Amino acid sequence: MMLGNRVRVALRAALRAALATVACARPGAPSAARDATPAPTTVFADEFSGSAVDRAKWTVYTGPVYNAEEQHYTDDGETVRIVRGAEAEGAADGALLIEARHRPGAVVAGRRSDFASGRLHGRVLFRHGTVAARMKLPAGAGLWPAFWLLGGGRWPATGEIDVMENVGDPAWVSVALHGPGYSGDTPLVRRAPFPAPRDATGWHEYAVTWTADSVVFRVDGAPIYRVTRAEVARHGPPAALDSAKYVVLNLAIGGQYPAGVNGVRTPYLGLPDSTVRLIRDGRARVLVDWVRATR
Repeated sequence: MMLGNRVRVALRAALRAALATVACARPGAPSAARDATPAPTTVFADEFSGSAVDRAKWTVYTGPVYNAEEQHYTDDGETVRIVRGAEAEGAADGALLIEARHRPGAVVAGRRSDFASGRLHGRVLFRHGTVAARMKLPAGAGLWPAFWLLGGGRWPATGEIDVMENVGDPAWVSVALHGPGYSGDTPLVRRAPFPAPRDATGWHEYAVTWTADSVVFRVDGAPIYRVTRAEVARHGPPAALDSAKYVVLNLAIGGQYPAGVNGVRTPYLGLPDSTVRLIRDGRARVLVDWVRATR
């Protein structure tokens, strides 16, 4: 039977539409529903845009210090506060400031401690996800700022993930993993240098993506170190990958780690006179623009 041109065109169009429908219905064929990636869920965050530290999100720690550090931790407006404007140094909607203070002759828990500083603990325990903070660090040998995740039980059994540590050398930061069998001077550590002329005194984003199988550390979005579960297991139980943790932000002063890097023993362990003068002058300051944990 002879078909007119219009009929043939209509039949071809109908056939193409039918074939497209069959292709979309095949198992494994792409679809908008399959390709959609669920948006990350926020489990903990603070933009530090309020008028004061949000006590619903943070505990300001005033407990014992370790690692032969020289400071004691206080809960007052001199060591921990929210700042704005020029004091926030570029954080448009405010920033958390942790500042070391010189308080010679102070005796805390029976121990002389000539320096006060700040430490905050997040109030939310979570397991796995990506945790990041935008921070600006001070230079000065022996100043020991850190951004880390701490297990909710006994240390080191419940592990620790150090997202960023620095001991006053602005050329680099370090990251580490601690747990039973790999605590203290852990073998699971990496130093990350900044490409010149950048350094730790500028704003940088420090992050970790933590899963049951690995921990990946990043600075400004670039991966700097990856530790797998198998690598952790060579040193001890992989508790750092399994236990729920909370965020810690602090500025320690001197102690074993800084002394191990800079070799200073006097006037304080890991803390030379030049840095004592920085603290006296109000220049030992850590700024945190925001903290975000998602999964």
